[in-house]
Amino acid sequence: MTPEPRAIFFDMDGTLLDWQTAMDESWRDACARGCSSFDGVESQALHDAILVKRDWFWSDRARATKGRMDLLAASTRVVREALRSIGHDLPDLAAGIALDYRTQREDMITPFPGAIELLESLRQRDTTTALITNGAADSQRRTVERFGLPRYFDCIVIEGEFGCGKPDERVFRHALTSCGVDPGETWMVGDNYDADIVTPHGLGMHTVWVDAASGGLPADAAVRPHRVIRAIGELLEG
Repeated sequence: MTPEPRAIFFDMDGTLLDWQTAMDESWRDACARGCSSFDGVESQALHDAILVKRDWFWSDRARATKGRMDLLAASTRVVREALRSIGHDLPDLAAGIALDYRTQREDMITPFPGAIELLESLRQRDTTTALITNGAADSQRRTVERFGLPRYFDCIVIEGEFGCGKPDERVFRHALTSCGVDPGETWMVGDNYDADIVTPHGLGMHTVWVDAASGGLPADAAVRPHRVIRAIGELLEG
């Protein structure tokens, strides 16, 4: 068994908070409501096109880095590109569906089962903790405050506030320095292999990958996380 760490650093979205479960449902609902006011735009066709354009948009690292700084603008572009792909150029409809989708998505974010209990346990153990999350300053800070997360962390690093995000090693080095811990006594826990595992592994941290989909490592994986778990509640087991 790996010795208990002095510090544990966590990713937020997809690790502590579930932001994906309601994704397709939110898109479907937003399309249905938006298309009901526009003759000739079929809701299901638009929904299917959005899923294609969504995957295209977020597959490019540079585009994704810019997009997460303004999620509403990113979603609006996705919807507009999807509408064009099915023969419609309707910027007002795209803007309305995107806003509806983003509002619904934010409302439906919820902690994963066991996540808050885990953080409570770590506080009781006096384990040093940090939260490291990518995204815009306003939206991510709003989420952090909404779930009362500051009480559980000694350091919170938000991409839009800090000036760069994961996987840039400056993010992890800042958290290590702020918490006064060395890489070898620190765990990094996250669900995104590229953002949460590769860089901290190279810095000498103990990496824990949350593979909720049981998809396994990417075929071109350069490093292997020290541990793989399926859900955040498993972190202190075994």
